[in-house]
Amino acid sequence: MVASQQADPGMIRPLISFSLAALALGGAAAHAQTKPPTDALLQTVEALDKKLFDAYNRCDLKTLGAMTADDLEFYHDQTGLSAGKAPFLAAIQQNICGKVERSLVPGTLEAHPLKGYGAVEIGVHRFHHPGHPEDGVGEGKFITLWRNDGGVWKMTRAISYDHAPAPPGVK
Repeated sequence: MVASQQADPGMIRPLISFSLAALALGGAAAHAQTKPPTDALLQTVEALDKKLFDAYNRCDLKTLGAMTADDLEFYHDQTGLSAGKAPFLAAIQQNICGKVERSLVPGTLEAHPLKGYGAVEIGVHRFHHPGHPEDGVGEGKFITLWRNDGGVWKMTRAISYDHAPAPPGVK
């Protein structure tokens, strides 16, 4: 600051608070980057994703139900919140079975541990409409929380968002 300029006393405290918060967040981000997920966790989450969405694509509600927590919260950017396993399975049966298939976009899957809970899965998925190519291919991002209870993994929270048509040329 030039000597002839004076700081506005009302601005100093917010600037200091902002600077400290930025330093803390930067330090946390740097620390987080030094702890990559284990290959075993990534393989586990990848297998869970495959099993869940193979069941989704085949309308295997029994397997979907077994992999879903009773208190599931499913957030969708276009339909909002669905709370509970039963409404989730009913929506799959009514809106998905025979109408939509989901695939994971290769190279987008991330898995991160949640200490004492399980894992968070992050990725991009694609939606196709079998027998109706005129409906196009859609794409969206997702976050799934998996709870590990003694080796039994269940989806407890899911967020599916940022849905849009897939990039040109994607089939």
